[in-house]
Amino acid sequence: MQDKIADLQRRRAEAEAGGGTERQARQREAGKLTARERVAALVDADSFDEAGLFATHRATLFGMADKVLPADGVITGAAAVDGRLVHLASQDFTVAGGSAGEVHSTKVAEIMHMALKTGSPFVFINDSGGARVQEGIDSLSGYGKVFHANVLLSGVVPQVALVCGPCAGGAAYSPALTDFIIQTRQSQLFITGPQVIRQVTGEKVSAEQLGGPDAHMRLSGVIHFIAEDDRHAVLLCRKLLSFLPANNLEDPPQVAGDPAVEPNPLLETLVPAQARQAYDVRRVIAAVVDFADFLEVQAGFAPNIVVGFARIGGCTVGVVANQALVQAGVLDIDASDKAARFIRFCNAFNIPLLTFVDVPGFLPGVRQEHAGIIRHGAKLLFAYASATVPKITVILRKAYGGAYVAMCSKDLGADRVFAWPTAEIAVMGAEGAAEIVFRKEIDEAAQPEQKRRELIDDYRETFSNPYVAAARRLVDAVIEPALTRRHVAQALEYLRNKRELRPQKKHGLMPL
Repeated sequence: MQDKIADLQRRRAEAEAGGGTERQARQREAGKLTARERVAALVDADSFDEAGLFATHRATLFGMADKVLPADGVITGAAAVDGRLVHLASQDFTVAGGSAGEVHSTKVAEIMHMALKTGSPFVFINDSGGARVQEGIDSLSGYGKVFHANVLLSGVVPQVALVCGPCAGGAAYSPALTDFIIQTRQSQLFITGPQVIRQVTGEKVSAEQLGGPDAHMRLSGVIHFIAEDDRHAVLLCRKLLSFLPANNLEDPPQVAGDPAVEPNPLLETLVPAQARQAYDVRRVIAAVVDFADFLEVQAGFAPNIVVGFARIGGCTVGVVANQALVQAGVLDIDASDKAARFIRFCNAFNIPLLTFVDVPGFLPGVRQEHAGIIRHGAKLLFAYASATVPKITVILRKAYGGAYVAMCSKDLGADRVFAWPTAEIAVMGAEGAAEIVFRKEIDEAAQPEQKRRELIDDYRETFSNPYVAAARRLVDAVIEPALTRRHVAQALEYLRNKRELRPQKKHGLMPL
């Protein structure tokens, strides 16, 4: 028996060494952790239970028959993160460049199915040169298994992808099918690399410009978080998971929250009464949520809207807020897409939605119209209207036109709508409305500009306030800003057991 155990330990040590000390050293010199170091940094100490350590490829062509690829280039298994079960896969770039062959991808798909069976989140750490070309169609078939598993898991358990190295070609689509992508500054993510693009289109671009984290955060909106390095990516992943339930049948984790709901006078100073003055809505969010702790998602993409996770009374909430600091918080194509996707995630995983509204409308312009602002804006309407989780809306200032409706108005199913005294709820701003409604009176007046100002003030007094909406029961309460946290906390408590039945159907047809 001791000989057998010694043989097992030797085999295990060889497999766990991956591509060997020299390749591991090169990995570290590039500013990256090894695949096993990433797993160790992510999970609780001594909690990782590996599956498939001795998996071996079956390829025989192109010199593969005698090649030994430890664990076939990917580490899979189950572990605990902050005491909660997760399943994970971590690609090993020191073994054949982390290339995905048949067995490699099958291991990943199998551990994903275990996440599905156990109702636990799945984390995929990507660091791969792409498909293993020596295995041909078998490699592509493996990718298909992973993609299919991504879709099966979608909306059932949270999926988080960490992109910590190259992630090119078909490999990019598994992260794209997950709920959140964390990309490090040492990685690139693209379908076709710079050389192929140059050959096909003549365009010259570096790998960083094409698929680096800044490009995907600011321009494409593909990723959700930028990490400075692997350890930062792991910390972001752990924090993100702390807000999320294990699966769609559970509520988000309840933690010891901030019990204080006393009036916060700071909220009376953060939002200027003048509708054209900018401010940072993140300061409002911080003043309302527990311990000012707000994990913003996609902070660099479509910054005219802010989304992210926070807690109130220890309960996770998904926050959506117009950002008056950027383009006055207008809704455009990217903002609509960003918010709609986040809302859909929160609804799938039983996370209440808290919406802060200060929106002048949808962005006008030929480019926006031709690029499909109608279709993209409809995604936001669809996402809010189809969400059945508790929905609480706080109107801070402007709420004009169709954008007012789209930002979780009462008619889209908001359960509680609160408005600050500074709220202006109207078809459009008083200046524009006066030009349309009172054009004749202004043109015929002896002093048109003075008459115009009088009529604007009259319109604002009559319509651009929260009291007309409150009289129509479209606002549940006009509240003092300092009491916002208390009202939101109470509403969340009242709505804790909310149930909302919808017509039976396979799924709705979101205007994708």
